[in-house]
Amino acid sequence: MKSRFGGDSLVSRKSLTLIFLLLPDLYYSGWNLAPDASKSSMTQHLPFTRFWAVNQRRDLSLQLTRIGFVLTLIFVAIAFLAPVLQAIGLLQDPYEFLSNPPHHPPSLDHWFGTTRLGYDVFSRTIFGSQAALKVVVLSTLLSLLIGVPLGMISGYLGGKLDRVLLFVMDTIYTLPGLLLSVTLAFVVGRGIVNAAIALSISYIPQYYRIVRNQTASIKNELYVEAAQALGASTWKVLSRYLFLNVIQSVPVILSLNAADAIATLGGLGFLGLGLPEEVPEWGQDLRQALDGLSTGGIWWTTLFPGLAMTLMIMGLSMLGEGLNALISPRSRVRSAETIR
Repeated sequence: MKSRFGGDSLVSRKSLTLIFLLLPDLYYSGWNLAPDASKSSMTQHLPFTRFWAVNQRRDLSLQLTRIGFVLTLIFVAIAFLAPVLQAIGLLQDPYEFLSNPPHHPPSLDHWFGTTRLGYDVFSRTIFGSQAALKVVVLSTLLSLLIGVPLGMISGYLGGKLDRVLLFVMDTIYTLPGLLLSVTLAFVVGRGIVNAAIALSISYIPQYYRIVRNQTASIKNELYVEAAQALGASTWKVLSRYLFLNVIQSVPVILSLNAADAIATLGGLGFLGLGLPEEVPEWGQDLRQALDGLSTGGIWWTTLFPGLAMTLMIMGLSMLGEGLNALISPRSRVRSAETIR
């Protein structure tokens, strides 16, 4: 049987199948493939070009994204450079307290003052960013590595497995995050890894729900059905044709969860359930500073750790909101039109 293309119908069907397989790559690449498209029009579709380019219109979301990116980058650099600064003598040992006067106000010797026990507040504030970064990276990676694969498998296969996983994730999602983290912290104990495990459990359902819904809506696309018709395995369909298309919102959730993880870690430290007492951590330092603040007006032991925590949370939150605007340009345009 001859087809309208001049060949066998089987050959034409294979050709159409290959076209369908290439369509998502062309669609999600974001390039303008018109014959008269110039180089400048092609670069307009790149999200990170929009991030750094100077826009003629005032876009508040992009401005906040730049601020959040800079703040996050500063805290990451501080966390990595803290041991180097201590080695060259610019930072005092955060565990040293015997040689320092207690409750000493900010001075040239102790820029942020000292605590009730004699710890240098400046040194513990700087090293507190290192502890926060370790816990945040571990907790978000654990929730990401568990939630994304479960969401893809559940959304693609469906059936009883999907219903069971959806019930479990919805049950976990209904629990308050801080209460769940406090309960798990009681069980697993103190420590960086234990705190990361306690924090990650409450974030897994968020990745699962987002990825599962995206997978369930995309698995019926023509290019996925074409790959299945060609005999592609479940692993190949998930990894090659679905993975990059269902994780577009993951960076937004990742940055917002990182901000929430810092606040939750501070809450655990304030309750005495986070890291060991000798480890510099902002929430724990705020807990130890309560006595001096209520009795003697010792303000510096609470101001600087609290300010550092607030700035890092603000930076990650603004970065997440800006990424959401970059990944979803239609919502960014609607919000800009609403402001005008």
